[in-house]
Amino acid sequence: MRADVVLRYIGVVMLFIATFMLLSAGISWLNNVDSAFYPLLLSALLTTLLGAFPLIFVERQEQLTTKEGFCIVVGAWLVACVVGTFPYLIWGGEFSLINAWFESVSGFTTTGATVLNDIESLPRGLLFWRMSSTWIGGIGVVMFALVILPSMGRNKLTLTNVELSTLAKDNFRYRTQVIVMILLVVYLGLTVVSMLLLKLAGMDWFDALCHAMSVSATSGFSTKNTSIAYFNSPAIDWVLTFTMAISGVHFGLIFATVTGKRNNMFRSEVTRWYLGMLLVCGFLIAVSVFAAGFYPTFFSAFRSGLFQFVSLVTTTGFATADTNQWPSFAIVLLLFGSFVCACAGSTSGGLKINRLILSLKMIRARLSQQQHPNAIIRIRLDGAIQDNEALHSVTVFIVTYLM
Repeated sequence: MRADVVLRYIGVVMLFIATFMLLSAGISWLNNVDSAFYPLLLSALLTTLLGAFPLIFVERQEQLTTKEGFCIVVGAWLVACVVGTFPYLIWGGEFSLINAWFESVSGFTTTGATVLNDIESLPRGLLFWRMSSTWIGGIGVVMFALVILPSMGRNKLTLTNVELSTLAKDNFRYRTQVIVMILLVVYLGLTVVSMLLLKLAGMDWFDALCHAMSVSATSGFSTKNTSIAYFNSPAIDWVLTFTMAISGVHFGLIFATVTGKRNNMFRSEVTRWYLGMLLVCGFLIAVSVFAAGFYPTFFSAFRSGLFQFVSLVTTTGFATADTNQWPSFAIVLLLFGSFVCACAGSTSGGLKINRLILSLKMIRARLSQQQHPNAIIRIRLDGAIQDNEALHSVTVFIVTYLM
């Protein structure tokens, strides 16, 4: 393996991250040069120098091995988390080395957890950098780098195959460059639509932009200490419920639906399972919390129950209620949702409902095989026959995930 080549491509990712640090510094400048301006500017300079160094001394290679592709992807994520701590550390405040590392990793992995006691005390430039890190992590630092490197040739195919799972590529029937562009266009589109809807629902432009970046990345970072509960707005709750749910759908299906293709989300077996799960479990949670007297009307119970379930299924993590106080039945359903999660090919994490469907079909096929030993049983997903290698990878993933 050529370590210098790996470092070169990781350097490209660092330059991309430095661009967002500069954008965050621009937000600070627009906000009357708040206290995050110089930390962000210095962080952008440091990250640019670190990223440019291997680009200067290492020549571009026409071909990457699969091993090098894996090292580039893993290395890019790790380095992104490291340089992501720079603005926090230089700014100071609550950010010790451990706190800055935690916040950076939480952002780039779209986990959405935080160690901050007072998020609202952060200057807007730093708040925007926090949202930028999670927005970059939502689609993947490597996927962004692929967009800005149109001349990579077969290297782009290698990195795309490493970054995207097999299930995520199922609904794409395009060349690598087109796949990358579709992902980015859908991602940007979701962010813009979410921002406009949140603005119409009552947020100011900055909060709308930040929460739109968070919801499209299915991260859950918020600009408020009490998350979405701060706004206490049914309109905002419904907008976020809708945008979170859409962000959990395969991006290829979203693109096909918007462009009028035949293989759209309305014809997708996986999407039907996903949306059906959201509605049924949201309804059951609403019945549970309404019967327990947590809400005065069933409609308000349904709004809150559906919001929390969609938030957990998509791994977003926004909150409008203290679910620790809810009945055990509701909590079990929430745990089920957080375990299964949304669709492959979206920004959500977790097991993915695709694998749950395939595992259930494998169980059914196995039971049928016991009754009819000579039968040839094909397992299909969205009409496509799944080969043994794909089914084996699903089993391995589920076992590893449980471990």
